[in-house]
Amino acid sequence: MSSAVAQQQQQLISVEEYLVGERHSQVRHEFVGGYVYALAGASDDHNRIAGNIFAALHERLRAGRCEPFMADMKLKIPGSQAFYYPDVLVACDQHDRAKYFRERPVVVFEVLSPETERTDQREKWHAYALIPSLKVYVIVAQEKREVMVLRRNRPGPWVPEMLTGRSAVLTLPELKIEIPLARMYERTAIARRKT
Repeated sequence: MSSAVAQQQQQLISVEEYLVGERHSQVRHEFVGGYVYALAGASDDHNRIAGNIFAALHERLRAGRCEPFMADMKLKIPGSQAFYYPDVLVACDQHDRAKYFRERPVVVFEVLSPETERTDQREKWHAYALIPSLKVYVIVAQEKREVMVLRRNRPGPWVPEMLTGRSAVLTLPELKIEIPLARMYERTAIARRKT
């Protein structure tokens, strides 16, 4: 059965039903326009990269008002019926305090996998761009040492920056921190390569 046919046979649910269901589910689901999509598990290197990013952010943001969240914190897209699970997000708004989701992040990180690459680079990017508070969207490759940084340029379009190589550093003046790519890729297959 094709995914389009399966989707048509799936019953639409409300945001409230989705949020209640997620609290009791063993599997995480993203929610878009009444449809629920189960998330596949991530590889060991995907988890290492996301964990390394979270650890670096957590250490550097401990004393401030901004707080990083990892994997299980949902992100609600304003003005739509959509919830995603970014790999890492940073929220700084003291009024953005729902127990199971955030609505006003400043920075969002997605770690690419072969299964999620198209969604992360297109669907999620278009949804995340609707969040007024979002200043930076960071897309981190898993198969190579490469990070795409999309930064909001006010007024005007988002400005892309590509970071590659062992010595590259992700600079986030929005949070007053830097994360070396070497730190992001610690203990991964890429870190073990000599290139």
